[in-house]
Amino acid sequence: MGRPIRKDRMFNDRLGNNDDSTAYSGRIEVSAYFPSGGSLQQNDDAYIMRQRGSKQFLIHQPDSTEAVYTLVPKPPAELVAGEMCVKITIRNTDSGVPEDAWVEKFYNRTVHFADAQGTVTGHVPYTLGTEAGEDSTAAGAGSINVI
Repeated sequence: MGRPIRKDRMFNDRLGNNDDSTAYSGRIEVSAYFPSGGSLQQNDDAYIMRQRGSKQFLIHQPDSTEAVYTLVPKPPAELVAGEMCVKITIRNTDSGVPEDAWVEKFYNRTVHFADAQGTVTGHVPYTLGTEAGEDSTAAGAGSINVI
């Protein structure tokens, strides 16, 4: 798996002083996931709990269940059972216009991404925030939505 992502890169804020994994806010939002034996789930406040492999993540689902999904860089409509996607908004260095892409792999300070067509890929530093792609995002950097 390589080195796991630091826990402080998976959450935006720490609440309190205990070691309880539920004492965090600003968890990385899962844009969509496709449960085995189920149907595509989008925009339902699912979030990443912890990393289980380089592209495997335990996610908390709205019905209070948890399951492991594989992170893939494709839009929600293309997901198959057992897959999930996370959207990143990247401020274009040329035009300054925010563009959406899909995270392929998380690193401690950067993400590897692919656009919806899979034609543009790359690495960008990222921040966790509620308003991805706002003016505070530096050109050539990305922002990931949180819950």
